[in-house]
Amino acid sequence: MTQMIGFVHTARLRPGARGSAASAMPDGHWCGSAAGMAAASGGHPGGEAVGGEPPAREQAHNPPHPLAAQRSPLLGAALMVADLEQHRDWLVAGRRDVEIQDPCLPEVLDGDWRALARRARALLAGHGGRVGIHGPFLDLSLAPFDRRARELTIERLRQGLAFAAELEATHMVVHSPFLSFGHGAYTFQPAARRARELAAARAVIEALLPLCAPIGCTLVIENIADGSPLPLLDLVRSIGSPSVQLSLDTGHATIMQALGAPAPDQWVREAGALLAHLHLQDTDGALDRHWAPGDGSINWFALFEALGELAHQPRLLLELDDHRQIPRAAAFLAGRGLAR
Repeated sequence: MTQMIGFVHTARLRPGARGSAASAMPDGHWCGSAAGMAAASGGHPGGEAVGGEPPAREQAHNPPHPLAAQRSPLLGAALMVADLEQHRDWLVAGRRDVEIQDPCLPEVLDGDWRALARRARALLAGHGGRVGIHGPFLDLSLAPFDRRARELTIERLRQGLAFAAELEATHMVVHSPFLSFGHGAYTFQPAARRARELAAARAVIEALLPLCAPIGCTLVIENIADGSPLPLLDLVRSIGSPSVQLSLDTGHATIMQALGAPAPDQWVREAGALLAHLHLQDTDGALDRHWAPGDGSINWFALFEALGELAHQPRLLLELDDHRQIPRAAAFLAGRGLAR
């Protein structure tokens, strides 16, 4: 998921496309599995045909990686409830992790969200993988200084946790409050500024913790416009709860890499045992594309090599602008021995 500050999302929904949240979203916001950039162009980036095997030139450029000899990690997907049915067989047969993204929308939380959660549970009957949700983030900050803004953020995130409880979800994505303005290495210096930001974020998160443990739901804080993993790691460590961990969005990290931030694989190494969750999406580094892996510039071999050094398996969720590209994205990573 992206946040409006720091990113411009230019996708438009092709008329008649189905299963989209983008049509309900204001310009500049991204909230999950919509038929967007690729659908608008009639195919995936570059205008090549959708689906099937990667082009021959791509196969030659991306031979199987030595990591293929190891048991590759399992892919899942981040989806709207409306798109679950199309991918249900793949999710259930593989016992794959899934993330329901509808709770990020204010109109969902203000409507009959319990019926939507029940619909999702019915579609996932027999599913043996882990289930999570994307929490609300529109117009919210995880570290507000304004008391009334803090109260609104807490209220909305509590609604997200109520949705998680109804769905029996075990993770909820929330967005990082650390929006870089300047070089990432210096953004949160002097230390006094970082201390204020951390205190404001803790005030929100600590109000949610009494709801997390009883339902077994972990808050995973996703990098957005973070110029460095260090403030996020400081926040997670300062709370010291297993109910608060880190999420990495590979596209967000790649965009910020152009401004001096670490590459996605370095984020993995810095986070280590605190990394519980990834949104896998590709980009050219110019915009928050949410393209299928292989369509952008991310070094997926380096990312999965870093993931292979971990002693645990974070949730790996394909979060694509066009959910119809999930089979092609999964085939790209599986064909290189990086994931299954």
